[in-house]
Amino acid sequence: MAGEFWLSDRAWAAIEPLLPRNQPGARRVDDRRVISGIIHVLRVGCRWQDCPSVYGPSTTIYNRFNRWSHRGLWARIFATLSAQVELPDELSIDSTAVRAHRSAHGGKGGRKVQAIGRSRGGPTTKIHALTDGCGRAVAFLLGHGNGADISAAPALLDKLPPPGRLLADRGYDANSLRARLAASKTEAVIPSTRSRKRPIPYDPVASIARNRIERAFCRLKDWRRIATRYDKLAINFASAVAIAAVIIWWT
Repeated sequence: MAGEFWLSDRAWAAIEPLLPRNQPGARRVDDRRVISGIIHVLRVGCRWQDCPSVYGPSTTIYNRFNRWSHRGLWARIFATLSAQVELPDELSIDSTAVRAHRSAHGGKGGRKVQAIGRSRGGPTTKIHALTDGCGRAVAFLLGHGNGADISAAPALLDKLPPPGRLLADRGYDANSLRARLAASKTEAVIPSTRSRKRPIPYDPVASIARNRIERAFCRLKDWRRIATRYDKLAINFASAVAIAAVIIWWT
């Protein structure tokens, strides 16, 4: 069938050693085929029940995705593979909003717990990310769509050692963040907001490289279940982002 996705030998060689082994119960369906089916659904945006039968039963495809999401496996695979690349001295930070489809509502705990908030564009989720000089995501987390970017910055920066330089837009111009970066000897390449009476100098030439994170978000949103959120649970949507990032950059 045209449009099917199959893991390449290179991608499988990177992922296969990180999968669980010696699990109790019946013999597990072929992992490479099932993961290829998961990726197919995430890329084309179809319903799980519409996953082509060539990958196996659609219930198996979804159950494997959901079960491993709750075990944190997809997040660990992303963290392990991204950690294998030497952390660059310069990182970019930003967020992108993702529209939440009506099927994404109703998750346990309510919208805020499931990282959905109402913004000008309607119900949305934000993907907050740090990217390297090649525009590859090295860390990310989810937030509700009406949350300020600056509020997610500390938790995101806690995921990695302090970089030598951090590129950001005006949404990150806060004294608290600047103080943190100064304490870790990280150069802040952040334009001042117009409300500052005395703008803080920054390197405008270095700031141009921040467009790489925008391109990174564009590549993630080429995956239709990333461009629109259909998952009720934030943990499942985060797993979808982790899988997409692994396939795009780390395999």
